[in-house]
Amino acid sequence: MDIKLGCTNLLHALQLFDRMIVAQPIPPISSFNRVLGTVAKSMHFAQVISLYKRMITVEILPDYITLNILLNGFCRMGHIGFGFSVLSTFLKRGYWPNTVTYTSLIKGLCLVDEVGEAVKLFERMIEWGYTPNVITYGTLVNGLCKTSKTQHALELHYKMINRNDFFGVRWKPNVVLYGTLIDGLCKEGFVCKAKELFSEMKGRGISADVIVYSSLINGLCSVGSWEDAKAFFNEMLDTGVCPNAITYNVLINALCKTGKSKEANELLELMIQRGIQPDSFSYNTLLDGYCLENKINDAKEWFVSMGNKQIGIDVVSYNVIINGLCKCGRIEEAMNLYKQMNHKGVSPNIITFNTLFTGLFKKNKVEAARTLLLELKDHNVTANSITYKIILEGLCKREDCLMEALELFQNLKSFKPTISMFNCILDGLCKGGKLNIASELFHGLSKNNLVPNVVTYSIMIHGLCRNGELEKAENLFQEMETLGCEPNVVTFNILMRAFCHNKDFEKVVQLLQKMAKKHVSPDASTMSIVVNLMSKDEKYDDLLHLFPTFPMNMPKKDYVSGGDKFLTS
Repeated sequence: MDIKLGCTNLLHALQLFDRMIVAQPIPPISSFNRVLGTVAKSMHFAQVISLYKRMITVEILPDYITLNILLNGFCRMGHIGFGFSVLSTFLKRGYWPNTVTYTSLIKGLCLVDEVGEAVKLFERMIEWGYTPNVITYGTLVNGLCKTSKTQHALELHYKMINRNDFFGVRWKPNVVLYGTLIDGLCKEGFVCKAKELFSEMKGRGISADVIVYSSLINGLCSVGSWEDAKAFFNEMLDTGVCPNAITYNVLINALCKTGKSKEANELLELMIQRGIQPDSFSYNTLLDGYCLENKINDAKEWFVSMGNKQIGIDVVSYNVIINGLCKCGRIEEAMNLYKQMNHKGVSPNIITFNTLFTGLFKKNKVEAARTLLLELKDHNVTANSITYKIILEGLCKREDCLMEALELFQNLKSFKPTISMFNCILDGLCKGGKLNIASELFHGLSKNNLVPNVVTYSIMIHGLCRNGELEKAENLFQEMETLGCEPNVVTFNILMRAFCHNKDFEKVVQLLQKMAKKHVSPDASTMSIVVNLMSKDEKYDDLLHLFPTFPMNMPKKDYVSGGDKFLTS
């Protein structure tokens, strides 16, 4: 057996191992290490551990290299505890771990999200006299950036840069390390810091590659710095760095989001001219751009041309067009497209159904929505909380469907109802004159481990006011304040409108004063109530001096809480 020839691939390595382990005499450990190394390079780490166990069974003792390969295998599989067990075996056998050993452990800790422990181990390495190499440092920086700790990674970077050397070894970061840091900074919104790091990299004579440029361009686009992004794109062209599909997609996406679908189309044509084939993301982004600009007919033409060019039209492509049609109120066309995708073998997903439900209820096509709900099972699609919220909202807008909505809500068993769903039902019941049922549901919120939010309270206060129960409404308003739920401008307007209608003008003024004290900005509805108050009260001059002054630049409180829109109509 010619062990020296080594092994060229995984299959050959495994066959060679089978022959070696039964050979007499047994080949030296170095031969087994070459086999284990080949298997490890093929990323079959479980296989490495299995082969090692077979070696131990026939009493083939591992050496320093064997243990490093084994430790790396455990760490790459996320079995960090076993990795540290191998480290103790190192020490028991009188071996000293090296930089490779600690790098494997650091990578393993990062893989299991123990990045803090990885940083500690890195620092101990240096304290114990080991010299981290660029792979060690890159592993740790990558782990920090992936866990949104890029600022810590940057601090580590400067700490390393500011050291003159590591035991005589000059520290030299490379383009991969800078790329990791720049990408992490951009993803966390620190784009200015990323630009500074880019300049530092160039100052060190390190040329940026397409990954670095793409990360920076993506970061600039995400914060709306389109001109800077365009400048970096031109710079990369001038320096001979060829943009890839990701670079173009980032720019196409940015143009579409800012209503420049025409320019995005031109960029896609440039992409093709430069020999880079657009992917489905490129085309779908452009489709979405047309829809965002309400150019639904252009989007449909583009969609048809995708089919003619034999570009793979996927579920995302269909969803974009269906969404655009629904927003334009062209629900019949949207439903026809849904049928077409079924006919062409493109399976709809929950986004498809949620979009269609929204469109159908918008057009008051309740029966069609009921039919569509039954079709979810046919496509193995499971409704989610968004689906039921859309359906409940749609049913609650029709008084004749209120009890159907309530029954659907009470029969939800697949997942726990959210406060948003409760708000939807409560609003429908209150507006439909079923205040008793709404009150019963409201007082039972705690049984579902839910806490009412400002929207919930505003709905109930509105219902009580419409029912003429102002005292109860005022008590509920005080209750929400006591429980720490701050009222917003909608809540105040509801009560003020009710008191104004009841000619209790003093209460209206008190609420206005409380609004000012709580820094809740008035809106057009508030102003309308005040004007109404002044027109009804003959002695409004006596009340005028009691009106509070609202600062011009008062911080506004959101009218919406928990993703709900509360309408007082």
